[in-house]
Amino acid sequence: MFTGGILTVSDKGARGERPDKSGKAIQECLAPFGIRWAKYEIVPDERQAISDKLKEWAEEGLDLILTTGGTGLSPRDVTPEATLDILDRIAPGFTEVMRAESLKKTPFAMLSRAIAGIRKNTLIINLPGSPKAVEECLEVISPALPHAIETLRGEATECALKEQDSK
Repeated sequence: MFTGGILTVSDKGARGERPDKSGKAIQECLAPFGIRWAKYEIVPDERQAISDKLKEWAEEGLDLILTTGGTGLSPRDVTPEATLDILDRIAPGFTEVMRAESLKKTPFAMLSRAIAGIRKNTLIINLPGSPKAVEECLEVISPALPHAIETLRGEATECALKEQDSK
């Protein structure tokens, strides 16, 4: 079982003016993976608030942190910068495949500035703010999440053999 956190980045959500449908979409989409959601919070689009929360949760040892919101071009969209502030290493494959698959559905996918990476042994991935986009992105990356987390934990070995065994 993996432990996870959902960090929703939304000024209106943080003020209680908008329900968090994207955070709920994350939980529903990943329910089959048995993730224990140990942390959930809504923060405003403030770089320091975002990076502080990501750092805190990674230091607590969560396996996975998913953010939703704040990845676009608006001046208030600072989730990628806040994420980069605390990462040890980037993991661009997640966001590359999310953008590539999303582009098949909408040209606006190219506006995403989402980042993915690792702090200590925690995988952190920025997701879009819309519930529909969250669902579409998780559909693409969710098959790789268990193996990625096992790898970060040092539990996965022989990646090529697993792939061959599944054929």
